[in-house]
Amino acid sequence: MYPGEYQLVGSEMSFFTRKLEAQLRCQQVPWRYLFKTEQRKAELEARAGTHFIPLLLTPDKWLIQDTIAIGPMLSQRFRARGVVPETPLQRTCCYILEDAFNHWLGRVCVHSRWCYPDNVAWIGPRFGANLMLDRSIEEPFSEAELEQFAPIGPMMYEGFGKGVCEVNGAGPDQAAAVQGDFRNMLDALAVHFANNDFLLGERPCLADFALAGASKAHFICDPEPKSWLGEHSAMLHEYTGRFFSDWQGELVPWPAHDRVPDSLQIVLDYLQGSYYQSAPANIAAGLAGEKYYEFDYGFGTTRARTQKRLNLARLHVQDELQRLGAGENADIQALFASRGILQHYMA
Repeated sequence: MYPGEYQLVGSEMSFFTRKLEAQLRCQQVPWRYLFKTEQRKAELEARAGTHFIPLLLTPDKWLIQDTIAIGPMLSQRFRARGVVPETPLQRTCCYILEDAFNHWLGRVCVHSRWCYPDNVAWIGPRFGANLMLDRSIEEPFSEAELEQFAPIGPMMYEGFGKGVCEVNGAGPDQAAAVQGDFRNMLDALAVHFANNDFLLGERPCLADFALAGASKAHFICDPEPKSWLGEHSAMLHEYTGRFFSDWQGELVPWPAHDRVPDSLQIVLDYLQGSYYQSAPANIAAGLAGEKYYEFDYGFGTTRARTQKRLNLARLHVQDELQRLGAGENADIQALFASRGILQHYMA
């Protein structure tokens, strides 16, 4: 591993950019932002072979994409502050929860950002700060800048936001369902975080960065989802704030004897009724060559576009579970088997 500074290429308004930022901060990796500006866009995309963000430029001159791959790599490189447990049950929970939050939270992110005109108007100048001015959204805007960047939000809605909401089954007609599901998630997290700082206890793992990234880029950032937080506002702000302030001292050890918090079952109950109603149907339809699939996560039938990437992520988790011997591990079986979650990955 070459010493030196890592450069995070992306946008502060991006779920997955913030996810990776949370990990870099937690592991105390030397890093800085390199915003994906209009001036840098063509060169970066040509080199990376993708238009997706984030990208991570390493001191070894690698330019890599996909937080699912970057996360374990950084955990191993900076293993003194590793964020992937080694014991079977904790490691299983880490990878399963990361997969679920990676792919389920995106529906709330795109819906809350793009389906409400006032929110669309607000986010435009924030995208403009990173894309056009090469500066953080934390810097104040002048009146002239707010006026200059006012068209960006509506333009992005027409070119991107509207379509991505439709293909994810999260358009304006799904407002009650998306908001209801979001409340269910907050209720579950509130019970868990009442006695735990992070998902696996007192040490953060890969899955925490997904949840914190979505929260920082969307849920406690955009005005619309902020208005949905209600009694859980302080909880989510405090949780997210742990990742985006200076980390002091060493990380505590993982819980002894491969334990996970009892309240994690409440989070899994929520995911069992939401993401794991969607993902198996999504993957089955995609493998059958269907472009769309239907599922019900407690709010009536939802129709969405199949995603090939979802099965690739499932196989990534499957590889970890097979290596851990999850099918024969009594603790893993006790927590997951009756939920259908383990079967989803091992099939």
